[in-house]
Amino acid sequence: MDINAYQPKEGDMPELTILVGTTKGAFLISGGADRSGWEVTGPHCDGWAINHLAGDPKTGTIWAGGGGDFHGAGVFRSEDGGKSWERTRLTEGQMDGWAKEEPEMAAMFGITGEKLPFGTDFKQIWSLHRAGDTLYAGTKPASLLKSTDDGKTWELVEGLTNHPSREEWSPGGAGLVLHTIISDPEDPKKMWVGISAAGIFATEDGGETWERRNRMTNAAAHEGHDHPAGPSGGEVGHCVHNLRRAPGAGDLLYQQNHHGVWRSADGGRNWEERTEGLPSPFGFPVQVHPRDPQMLWVLPLEENNRVPMDAAAAVWRSTDGGETWEAKRDGLPQKGCYFTVLRQAMAGDTAEPAGVYFGTNSGSVFASLDEGESWIEVAEHLPTVLTVEVLERV
Repeated sequence: MDINAYQPKEGDMPELTILVGTTKGAFLISGGADRSGWEVTGPHCDGWAINHLAGDPKTGTIWAGGGGDFHGAGVFRSEDGGKSWERTRLTEGQMDGWAKEEPEMAAMFGITGEKLPFGTDFKQIWSLHRAGDTLYAGTKPASLLKSTDDGKTWELVEGLTNHPSREEWSPGGAGLVLHTIISDPEDPKKMWVGISAAGIFATEDGGETWERRNRMTNAAAHEGHDHPAGPSGGEVGHCVHNLRRAPGAGDLLYQQNHHGVWRSADGGRNWEERTEGLPSPFGFPVQVHPRDPQMLWVLPLEENNRVPMDAAAAVWRSTDGGETWEAKRDGLPQKGCYFTVLRQAMAGDTAEPAGVYFGTNSGSVFASLDEGESWIEVAEHLPTVLTVEVLERV
């Protein structure tokens, strides 16, 4: 399928931009209103590692969060489609210590000596999400921040930080990270976050109180289970990799965790496994159709090496809520393919038919404009892709 030959159906379509975060800055891949003629710009954000991006479809504002040991943590904001960016630093990094001794270095890195709001509390921003008029950010080590002025200033959501289970949280392979934030568009105070390796937490009062929601279903099939994703007490594995809410289906959630794909019809209070039929229980992202709550996509990987099964890439699609699965390979490399697709590196649009996009640690971005049936590479040779999101400017 030639992505540049795709003809949209009648009716207005939003301007679409793929937001890509990498180890060496952010990149924007513009496809216009017809999802064709893809153009790449970047790197943006001063070459910082960008773990996640978010965009406002009404204003076009883009936020990018990231950082690391050297830079500390920060959030960038662009109000002109990525032409210029304003940086808000939140914590100190190694460069702050060096800059105190070398004024020339301070000038080079734009360090003014101002006191940063969170000192050395965390080193990275890992996730961003707009819920109503509030912008949220997840950090490493795991905490949740919020901003009510479009990312200019931030405060800690103490209700999650002070959760009674906090002492039980343990880092996964990537450390203790709050990597997923989702909300109910009709009720922005209702939110869910995913933390590795602590599990899923939900709030219905805008973050004042939180409930841990890792419980396995009461279904008889799971009684006396010994599945590695339920270590004790009938709980789904705490190492959740990614979490999505199905639009228009109440509180229907899907998650990909370290040991399988799971579905919850009640906002995470009970989970049922949907791994059967997949070639591997292990994977990082999960994506859900914008209108069909029974259609979802995952990308299974070999657990030990984090590469596609048999070195042949495939996105697996279900059209019945995870009861059955089918591999979609058309346009994807089927020989000698050893890339990894990370937890935040798959996203979708709301077009008809729906588009699905994912990025790889080998620097490619793939797109499907027909709900996963076929794929084409829209960018290549980027730095390691950490995240993919979609901005549809209405």
